Amino acid sequence: MKHIVIAEDGSGAAIDGLEGLDDVVVVDYQAARDAQSPVRDFGARSGDDIHMIYTGGTTGMPKGVMWRQEDIFYSLCGGIDAYTNEKVQRPEELSEKCAAGAGPIVFFPIAPLMHGAGQVSTIRGFIHGDTTVLVRKFDADEAWKLVDRERVNVLGITGDAMARPLADSLQESISNYDLTSLFSIGSSAAIFSQSIKEQIMALLPNLLVVDSVGATETGMNGIKIAVPGEETQGGPATVKASRDSIVIDDDYNEVVPGSGDVGRIARTGNIPLGYYKDPERTALVFPVVNGRRYSVPGDFAKVEEDGQITLLGRGSIMINTGGEKVYPEEVEGALKAHPAVFDCLVVGVPDQRWGEAVAAVVQFRPGTSATLEELAAHCRDHVAGYKIPKRLYLTDAIVRAPSGKPDYPWAKQFAIKAGESEKA
Repeated sequence: MKHIVIAEDGSGAAIDGLEGLDDVVVVDYQAARDAQSPVRDFGARSGDDIHMIYTGGTTGMPKGVMWRQEDIFYSLCGGIDAYTNEKVQRPEELSEKCAAGAGPIVFFPIAPLMHGAGQVSTIRGFIHGDTTVLVRKFDADEAWKLVDRERVNVLGITGDAMARPLADSLQESISNYDLTSLFSIGSSAAIFSQSIKEQIMALLPNLLVVDSVGATETGMNGIKIAVPGEETQGGPATVKASRDSIVIDDDYNEVVPGSGDVGRIARTGNIPLGYYKDPERTALVFPVVNGRRYSVPGDFAKVEEDGQITLLGRGSIMINTGGEKVYPEEVEGALKAHPAVFDCLVVGVPDQRWGEAVAAVVQFRPGTSATLEELAAHCRDHVAGYKIPKRLYLTDAIVRAPSGKPDYPWAKQFAIKAGESEKA
């Protein structure tokens, strides 16, 4: 921490805890504002100005990702149409198209503004001229009340951590709300399981449910419109690739569609400059190959025959069990389709025979339960046998960031300690 800014509210209340902060600058907001020039005497704005977003810290400490404002406009703020992949020539085109069409909408992004999903969707709303509804914290019941009261048109969430409570709340009290204004729910930044999409679409059959995938380091990599009754393997969706998003092998050649080969998602074009004050990590994730600069954060995927991308998961959380690779998100999606499972995370734990065993850390719905054998039998209908959890550890609540991002280091430590306790 470098600065503390104090805004006087007129109460005269003392502010405790500032003693001993010799290296921290304490600034009075009113005094600092009064000392500023009343005219616009700083340089012109530029597409090269930096907008920094911190990663969700799925596997470690959050990292600052430095975006040029022009690049983030195209990659994350609507400068490239998510459905047509067409690029606008001027930012004003977005608001002009909106005004010429149905007009601005009422948009409700539930993700916190400290998270990229909340930030960029809010900025996109400002560019369009939308009305944006914000809340201090997520509460499913309160969210539906706001949709009703504010006549929200589009609801933005971050995966199952928000979708599951919203679906359950809607199941219990849909008759209490007038949701006729709502025409779309869009999810990004985290897995949005098909089973939860199905629950929401059954309750709101005219709703457009959209799943967009990407990363802080790449921007949007693809988009998928959910279809009721669609068959999936229980894991992340197969999506239409966005502009400049490809899947590459270890030699940076594009994976052949329909080959079944697994590669890493990469993006070129409008991508970040790198990580803040981390040149080593920047060189690793943003390499230049044959004069072409890539962003390759480590998400694995396959390319289907029709060119769509099937996401498998982040390589850093991949489980190696008996030489076979297991991507946790696929197994989590299968588990969440079981009626007793409210939330879960899947991790690898040390195992003498397999090297790593697939372990599920599960939070059951209140008043429900299931055995490992029952969950395994359920998963067998969705994933290959070697991906089925061999261990089951129960928790009262899955630990996630405020944005809904999973805390895999916590889940791994929880599973290891629970396993040790069972042996003791």
